[in-house]
Parts: sequence; C-alpha cells; structure tokens
Amino acid sequence: MFRKVILVGLSILLVMSAVSCRKKGVKKEEPVKKEAARPVKEYAVKLITLDPGHFHAALVQKTMYDEVSPTVYVYAPKGPDVEDHLKRIEGYNTRAENPTSWVEKVYTGDDFLEKMLAEKKGNVVVISGNNKRKAEYIRACVDAGLNVLADKPMCISEEGFDILESALDTAERNGLLLYDIMTERSGITTILQKELVHNKAVFGELVTGSADEPAVVKDSVHHFFKYVSGNPIKRPGWYFDTTQQGEGIVDVTTHLLDLVMWETFPEQSIDYHTDIEIKKTRRWPTMITKEQYKKVTQLDDFEPFLTDKLNADGALPCYANGEIIYKIKGIYAKVSVVWNFQAPEGAADTHYSIMRGTKANIIIKQGAEQNYRPEVYIEPVPGADKDKLELALLTSLMRLLEVCQGVSFEPTETGWKLKIPDDKRIGHEAHFRQVTERYLKYLQGAKLPDWEVANMKAKYYTTTRALKIAMK
Repeated sequence: MFRKVILVGLSILLVMSAVSCRKKGVKKEEPVKKEAARPVKEYAVKLITLDPGHFHAALVQKTMYDEVSPTVYVYAPKGPDVEDHLKRIEGYNTRAENPTSWVEKVYTGDDFLEKMLAEKKGNVVVISGNNKRKAEYIRACVDAGLNVLADKPMCISEEGFDILESALDTAERNGLLLYDIMTERSGITTILQKELVHNKAVFGELVTGSADEPAVVKDSVHHFFKYVSGNPIKRPGWYFDTTQQGEGIVDVTTHLLDLVMWETFPEQSIDYHTDIEIKKTRRWPTMITKEQYKKVTQLDDFEPFLTDKLNADGALPCYANGEIIYKIKGIYAKVSVVWNFQAPEGAADTHYSIMRGTKANIIIKQGAEQNYRPEVYIEPVPGADKDKLELALLTSLMRLLEVCQGVSFEPTETGWKLKIPDDKRIGHEAHFRQVTERYLKYLQGAKLPDWEVANMKAKYYTTTRALKIAMK
C-alpha cells in the first residue's frame, strides 16, 4: 500500500513539472545542428617565386589580386637575396594603409629549382633576380608545363636568346604564357605620346629618319642608388657583375626597344629576321668606387668575383651604359641607357623621347625644367601651319580625354604642352600591378597575342646581337 502511494505521488509530480515547463516556455532540447563547412575558395592562379634577387619580384606582390591565391611558394638558395625579398613582402603585409595578406611558403636549398619543378605548387612562376641563369630557369619552367611572368631582361647573351626563343616556341605550342614585365607601357606620358603619333591631323606621318637623326629616339638615365617604396635601395653584390646582371645594352634597353615597337607599330608583329637591321652600337662603363659599392650593397668590400675587374685606383668599371642605332621596318630608331651612381639632390631617373612626324614632333622631356617629372610636348616642324595644328589638337582632345580624363594643353614658345592631372601619374611601382593584371587577363584566355610573342623575340634578338657587335 505504501509503495502504491509513493508511485502515485511521483506520477503527480512528473505531470506537474511538465505543465510548469510548458507554462514557462521551456522547449524540449533538440540535437545541435552542425554548421555546414564553408567551401574553400579555389583560385585560378597560384604564384611561385623563383630565386628572387631583384626588388621587382616583390613589386608584383605590392597589391592583392582577386584571382590570385594569397599563398605564394618561394624557392631559392639560402642567403640575403631571398631574405630581403621576404622582408619586402612583410613590409607590404604590415603597412598601415591597404596592407596585403600574402602567406609565403619558403624552401631554401641547393636543389631549389629541382624541388620547385617536382612539387609544382602553383601554375605561374615569377622570376626576377640574377640574370645569369634566367633563360635556363625560364626554359625549365616552360618544359615542366608552368606559365612564367619574368622581369626584364629574359636573356643577356646570344646563347641565352637561343634558349629563350626555344622556350617561347614551346610555350606557344603547349598553350602556356611566357611574358616579360614591360612596365613602361603603363606610363601616362608614353600612352599619350602614342595616341598623338597616330593622329595624322596632328602628327602627320612618321619620317624615315637617318642614323644621324633617327625618326624615333628613346634615352633613359638611371641611378644605382635610389629609393624604392620609401626606403633606400639595397642591391645585391652581384648586381655590378655584368656577367650576372647583364650589360646596360641588354638590360634597360629592353624597355626602350619595346616602346619603339609598341608606339610605332602597335599590335603588329615584328619579324627580327627581316624587320630589324642594326646599324651602330656602343657600350661604356660607369666607374663604381668601393665607398659607393658599400653604400648601395651594404657589403664591406667588393665581392671576390669582382676584384679582378678593378682598375689601378680600385674602382670597378661597370658596363651599364649602351646605345643601339637600328632600322625597324625601314624606320631609323635609337635607344640608349645611362647609369649614374646617384642623382643630384632633387633629381631622379629621367626619360627623353622624340618621335618625328611630317607635321609635328611629339616629345617627352623629364629634365630639371620639368622638375624631373615627364611631360609631353607637341612641337610643329619647320613649315607646318601652326593654326591648323592647334585646331587639330582641339579636335583630338576628346580622344585624348578617353585615355586620360582631365587632360588639356597649353601653349609654349615652341608649340604646346599637355597638362596631365596629377592623379594620372601613378608612378613606376604601381605599374607592376597593371602589367600583372594584363598578364592575368591574357591567362584567362590561355593565349598571348601573336604580336606579343613575335616582338619579345625581336626585342631580345636586338639587345643580344647589339651587345655582340659592340664587344668586337
């Protein structure tokens, strides 16, 4: 009987508890639903950086790209080159304004090239560093089925050119993209010069010129010591060894030769067998003292591989300067590059270009008068009708505004000068993003334009052949 009473009492308590819970809104506990795993983003492009020894390798990563994975695989020999590269990337990641978020996965070892080719962690290899093995690196990557975005120069000798030409053919045959970083096409003054040269009402026709007065001239002056990303540049010790870096005639002249083709014969294939004729070429050194070498390399003395090249005064003759006069499709052109150690106070690297037309010359100047900022001038040739040219300029302004919003022009003593808005002058370092974006666009289509491939061959044939002639 007692047991019966207890059971009844418990039953009543359970019922009362259930009613109480319902009144208070307590719900029956349900199984916890697990949140579905978020899909991992698949990136179309995964970068590999191979043996970075030049700061241009880091400038490719100064900004992020939507289609490029933030994880970058770096393969390099152990040493200061790769350490400096990683410091630059870390600087971009930790800067206050628009920091990047790159994750560098680094392998350093003597077998770095073999390791990279075996692992194939990415599909685009960025190469910018010691040029001695660059053509070899390029061919190895292409043979392994990898796309390549390479800094200039892609080769520094005729032997290197043969390797490069073979790699370009292999890449084209196998649907791979081998491309060099031509930043100078992105300069607004060059873009505007090109636009005016193809305006017949303003420019007329390109003259043929002569060896003494070429139709197209592009000269540039550079400096071994300067500032990059706000910091004094540190160059590797081998940079001053032209067997590793390359002479000036095969280095910066690649940009100038590229601009001659790109501006004068846009989107036209140049066949170096028939369209290029080298007329004259020369080379000369810049003398680098021990103190200058220490300042820019942060090394105590010249590297051992340079000591046998020093003159009686202990200075290094660095053959960083060169000039090429040649004919391209029957037109005379001249490119030249000069390297000084350091620019005077307030000065900077400079570029001068003139393209001679039957009505006007279109000129880029960047000297002291321009405060070392490039400016575009239109100067009528003798006998030209200045009033008609001014009217033609006014008529062409709408087209110029399409390529440079806000541009206008003002009279000068010898013609007119374009007034270019400051926000259109984005600077050399920002051009690396533009070149990379152009490459990524080509990559989406899985093909370079035919003229790009032909003109890379023409460019590097001209530099390497000119060097051989100059050294005779």
